[in-house]
Amino acid sequence: MSWLMAVYDFAIFRKPWLTLLLLFLMVLCAVRFIPQFELDASADSLTLESDQDLVYYRSIRNTFPSSDDFLLIVFTPDGELFTESTLKRLTALKQQLLEIPTVAQINSILDVPLLNHPDLNLNNVSQHMQTLEDGVEDLEQAKSALMRNPFYRQLILGRSGKTTALQLMLKTDPSYQQAVAQRNQLREAKRSGELLSQQFDQLQALELRVKALNQKAIAEHKETIVQIRGVMGQYQDAGQLFLGGLPMIVVDMLDYVRSDLRVFGVGVLLFLVFMLSVLFRRPLWVVMPLFCCVVTCLIMVGYLGYLRFPVTVISSNFISLLLIISISMAIHLIVRYRELLDLDPGVPQKVLIQRTVRQMAKPCLFTSLTTIVAFASLIVSDIRPVIDFGIMMTIGILFAYAITFLLFPVLLMFFPKEKRVSHGVKIQSKYKQSTVSLWLARFTEYSGKVLVWMACVLALVSVWGIGKLSVENRFIDYFKESTEIYQGMLTIDAKLGGTTPLDIIIDVDLKDVSDATDNLEEDCFIDDECLEDIYGQSTVFTAEQIGQFQEIQDYLESLPETGKVMSLVTTIQVAELIKGSPLDSLELAFLKTLFPDQLRGFLLDPFVNEETGQVRFSIRVLESDPGLKRQALLDKVQSYLINEKGLNPNNVHFTSMVVLYNNMLQSLFKSQIATVGVVFSCILVMFILLFRSLYLAIIGLIPNMLAAGFVMGMMGWLGIPLDMMTITIAAISVGIAVDNTIHYIYRFKVEFDRCHIYREAMYRSHATIGKAMYYTSITIIFGFSILVFSNFYPTLYFGLFTGLGMLVALLLSLTLLPQLILLLKPLGPEPSFNGVPVNDEVAWTSR
Repeated sequence: MSWLMAVYDFAIFRKPWLTLLLLFLMVLCAVRFIPQFELDASADSLTLESDQDLVYYRSIRNTFPSSDDFLLIVFTPDGELFTESTLKRLTALKQQLLEIPTVAQINSILDVPLLNHPDLNLNNVSQHMQTLEDGVEDLEQAKSALMRNPFYRQLILGRSGKTTALQLMLKTDPSYQQAVAQRNQLREAKRSGELLSQQFDQLQALELRVKALNQKAIAEHKETIVQIRGVMGQYQDAGQLFLGGLPMIVVDMLDYVRSDLRVFGVGVLLFLVFMLSVLFRRPLWVVMPLFCCVVTCLIMVGYLGYLRFPVTVISSNFISLLLIISISMAIHLIVRYRELLDLDPGVPQKVLIQRTVRQMAKPCLFTSLTTIVAFASLIVSDIRPVIDFGIMMTIGILFAYAITFLLFPVLLMFFPKEKRVSHGVKIQSKYKQSTVSLWLARFTEYSGKVLVWMACVLALVSVWGIGKLSVENRFIDYFKESTEIYQGMLTIDAKLGGTTPLDIIIDVDLKDVSDATDNLEEDCFIDDECLEDIYGQSTVFTAEQIGQFQEIQDYLESLPETGKVMSLVTTIQVAELIKGSPLDSLELAFLKTLFPDQLRGFLLDPFVNEETGQVRFSIRVLESDPGLKRQALLDKVQSYLINEKGLNPNNVHFTSMVVLYNNMLQSLFKSQIATVGVVFSCILVMFILLFRSLYLAIIGLIPNMLAAGFVMGMMGWLGIPLDMMTITIAAISVGIAVDNTIHYIYRFKVEFDRCHIYREAMYRSHATIGKAMYYTSITIIFGFSILVFSNFYPTLYFGLFTGLGMLVALLLSLTLLPQLILLLKPLGPEPSFNGVPVNDEVAWTSR
C-alpha cells in the first residue's frame, strides 16, 4: 500500500493542479451523458423478477388478448347525465378527444348498442344495433336499457346512472409488442438455462430495443395526457372529471420522480448550506463540502446516463442520499482538521492536511464500506427496482469516498491555514465544556444502570412492535389524497366497479359437439344456417358447467373486496336480456352462435377460449376498501373454488396485477429478514477485521441492532406496512448509522492507548469525535426530513423513519456504546500501581 500512498501524496500535495484538471475533465465527460439519464415507472417495478406467476400472466395474455394502453375519463355532470344538453357536451368532449392523434378509439355510453328495440331477438341482433349517437327519442328508456345491461353497468355507467366513463384506447406500436414478446421468450430461456450462446447478444439487443421503445411510448403517453387534460379543462364547468388508467399513473409517477430529484436535491443542498453555516460559521467550510457533493452527484448522474441505468420511484432520492453521505465525510475531515490545528497551531498547512487525511482515511473507508454493505444487501431482494437502488448507491458511495478524499485536500491546499481563536486548547479542558456530546458523556457516566435497563426495555418494545409488522397495504395509500391518482382511483372504486384487475382462469373439460347435437330440440329457434355454424363448432359447454359458472360469479360478486365481475355468465345475462327469457340448454351449449361477429369480440372472446379449454372471470378489486388484504382474498376464493366447488387445484389459476403485486408484497418479509441479516453479518465481520476483537465487535453491533429494531418496531406499532421502500429503511439506517460506531470505537481505542483510563478515554472521545458524530448525524437527520414533502408516501416514510433510526443510533452510540465499554472493558484492564487503579490526575500527569 506504500506505493498507493506515494501516488496519492504526489497527486494531492505535489501536483494539485493536475488533480483538479483531471477531476474537471471527469465532470465534463459526465455532463455530456446527463441527457441520457433515464427515469422509469413501468409496471415491472411492482413485480418480482423470478415470479412464475409473471410468466403465466404473459402467456395468458396471448390466450385472452388485452391491452393496458387505455385511459379512463370519469365524468359526473352537475345535473342529470341523460339529458340532451349533457349528452351533447359529452359528445363534444368525445369528438375533441378523438382529434388527438394518439387516441385510436373511444368507448362510451354514446356508441355502445342499446339493445332495447321492441322487435329485438337473438335472430336479428345485428339489425338493431342502435346507439345514443344515432339519436333516440326517449332518453329515459335509453338510460333504463343501459342500466339493465349487466355488461355496461359499473363498467361505463355507474350504478346510480349519474356517472359515466369514456375509455380512450391509445394507439400502440406493434413492433414494441413483438420486441417485448421476443425478449420475454429469451428471458425465460435464460432463466431455465436453455438460452443458447448465440442468443445472449440477441437478448441484450432486445433489452436495449424494448427500453428505447418503452421510453418512446412513455414520452408519447405524456404528450397525450397533457393534451387530454387540456381538453378536460374546457369542460370543468359541466361537472367533475377525473383521469385514470395505467399510462396516467406511470406518467404521473415519473413526474413525482422528477420532482423528488429536483426538489429534494435542491432542498437538501440548501439545508446543508444552512447547517454548515451554523456549525462552522466560515464560508470556506460551507463551499468546499458542497463543491465535493455537487461534483460527486454530477459524475454519478453522468455515469448512470452512460450506462442508461434507469432511476425509479424507489431510487428517486438517491441524489439526496449521496449529498448526505458525501457531506458527512467532509464534516469529519473538517472537524479533524480543526482539532489538529488546535493541538498544534504552528504546523504548516500541507502537513496539517496530510495528517488529517491519513488519520481519517481508514475510519472513513470502513464507514463507507459498511454503508455500501447496507445498500448492497438490497441485491438479495427479488424486486428489480430495489436491486437497482442497491447497485446504484453502492457505486455512488464509492464515488463519494474517492472524490471527497481527492477534492477536499486539493482545494484546501489553495487556501491559507485557518486562524483559530482557541489555539492550543487541551482536551482536558475541552471535556469540561458544556456541549451536547459532553453532556451525553456525563449522563453515561452517572446513569449507567439506567441506560442498560432502558436498552432492555427498548429491545422488548421493539420485538413486540416487529411482531405487528404487516406487508398488506393498498396501492392507493402510496399517494396523497390531493393527487389525481388518488382521486381517480377513489372515484372509479366508488362509482365504476373497482380499479385493480384480478383474473381467474379455469381449465374446463369441454364436451364434443357430436354429443350435444344428438338431442336437438325440434322447437329450438335456431335455423338451418345456424345449425351449420353449430356443426362447425368443435366443443360446447354443458348445463352443469354453466350452472357452476353462475354460482362462482354470484360468490365473487358477494365479496366486499370486489366490484365489477365479468365472465361467460355476464354474456349469458346479456343474451337473456335480448331474448327476454332464460336460455334453454341448447342455446347455452352453443352460445357462440347466438351473437353476430361485431358482438362476439367483446361479449365472448374475452371470457372463453375453445382452443385451450379455458374460461376467464374478470374481477375488479376495490383498491380503496379499508379492509383489503390481498393474500386473504386470494386464499378465500381459492378455498371456495377447490373445497366447495370441487375444482381440481391444477385447473384453477389466479393472475393479473393483483396476484403479481401481492407476490411482491409477500416477498417483503423474506427480503426484510435477508437484507437485515446480510447487513449485520457483514458489519460484524468488518468490525472484527477493523477492531481485531470479536468481543469489541459484538459490543459495537448492539446499539445498531437496537436502532434497527426500534425503527421496525415503531412501524409495527404505528401500523405502517412494509412496502418497496420501507423494507430498505432498517438496512440503510443501520448502514449509515454504524459509521458513528466505527468512528467512536476507533477514536476510543486511540485515546485509551494514550491515557489507559476508560472514563478518561470516553470523555476524550466525546469531546473530539463525538462532536463530529453529532454534527454529521444532525445534518443527516434533518436532510432526510426534507423527504416528508414527497407526494409519494413510501418516500415520505423512508425519510421520516431513516431519520428516526439515525437519531436513535446517534444517542445509543454516545450513551449505551460507551457504557458497555466502561462495564465490559474489552480493551483490557486499566493499569495500576501496587493494586491501586490510576486515577485521572495521574493519567493527565503521565501524559
